[in-house]
Amino acid sequence: MGDGIQFLDIILFAAIAAFLVLRLRSVLGRRSGNDQTPKYDPFRKRGAEDAGEDKVIALPDRGPQAESQDAGKAAKAGEGSPLEQGLTQIQMADRSFEPESFASGAKIAFEMVITAFAGGDTKTLRPLLSNDVFEDFSGAIKARLDKNESLESTLVGISEADIIEAELQGKTAFVTIKFVSEQINVTRDAEGEVVDGDPGGVATVTDIWTFARNTRSRDPNWTLVATGTSN
Repeated sequence: MGDGIQFLDIILFAAIAAFLVLRLRSVLGRRSGNDQTPKYDPFRKRGAEDAGEDKVIALPDRGPQAESQDAGKAAKAGEGSPLEQGLTQIQMADRSFEPESFASGAKIAFEMVITAFAGGDTKTLRPLLSNDVFEDFSGAIKARLDKNESLESTLVGISEADIIEAELQGKTAFVTIKFVSEQINVTRDAEGEVVDGDPGGVATVTDIWTFARNTRSRDPNWTLVATGTSN
């Protein structure tokens, strides 16, 4: 008999606990990812409305890996090609990797990086760049400030953002993108005089950027590890 009463008490307490949990949820709401500011990931899927018009400037050159690319002969991801094999290896190591989504995210990252560089925004640059690339970029920003120079740079548009190389080295995936964009870049001195560029000239610039990510990491973000340009 005593055991039966204890059993009923347990059921009663459980019902009360469930009722309290439901009440707390209705009053406080459920915790979501918006409770704290997340690290921005340009490679996540998003609508086209998220990408706005940005300002850009030519960036410091990083490493022979990017310089050696022939931007005029982008690799084709044909069956059995090195590019196709590299993409397959990355997809096997990271099931969430999709080349088309990655290329779209890379365009957003491109705009973010060159806009932040032009504006001297090292806070935005830091999570997007590898240590070596960040050191070069921040050094170039400091040199610009030391000379009291300012940038007036406009991104007219990005006409190409194509994956030209992909490979998996151990746990780390490397993906190289060729960007072709139209830009207006002007550098002015402290008196406002133009020291480089043409305010009325639109230049077509081809950039070769390599992104990397540890496929075993829980962090979904890719970082820029090399930059180069063919013109």
